[in-house]
Amino acid sequence: MKTKNIVFALMLLAATVLTACSNYQFKPTTNFEISEFTMTDHRNNEVTLDSLKGEPWLAMFIFTSCTTICSPMTMNMTRVQDHLEKKGLEDYKIVAFSVDPDYDTPARLTEYLSRHTPVDESKWHMLTGYDQKFIEQFGRNSFKTPVQSIEGNDQVIHADTFFLVDEKGIAVKNYSGYGTGEDGVPYETIASDMEALIDERLK
Repeated sequence: MKTKNIVFALMLLAATVLTACSNYQFKPTTNFEISEFTMTDHRNNEVTLDSLKGEPWLAMFIFTSCTTICSPMTMNMTRVQDHLEKKGLEDYKIVAFSVDPDYDTPARLTEYLSRHTPVDESKWHMLTGYDQKFIEQFGRNSFKTPVQSIEGNDQVIHADTFFLVDEKGIAVKNYSGYGTGEDGVPYETIASDMEALIDERLK
């Protein structure tokens, strides 16, 4: 009898966990409308805001000659993608805006991404093809995030933030402080937020 009770309790616990997961409620924390843009990705393909609409996407600001936060950010984004893939999610994109577009050619962005070995490279757009003034204004106006070149220095100031953008081109949430190691990165939360947006789009 005791064994049956234990088995029943475990089944009940499992059902409770599954129900909790299926009832996950996404709560937007920002409402930033992304400005229209036309850019070039690392495959030399044109990417626009309209071409990204229809699916949610994760965004970040990086540059290939960065000596501080960019590589850890990119590695952490590949780990986020690992969680997305484990959930079986397919209808998403990952977008990285270069904050040093004069240096970051498509070829350099391709080489940079290859060093970080994403689980599915086809989901990524590493973007360039605009001038420095544009990306500084674009970051500030669309994502409310600083992008600032330093005179006489090859480094560019930017935040170590991931942005979640919905299928309509609205930045609905951000996750900050992940430009160091992997400790503390809310991989499962980001993946669950993405899953919720995908599910909402399909209803």
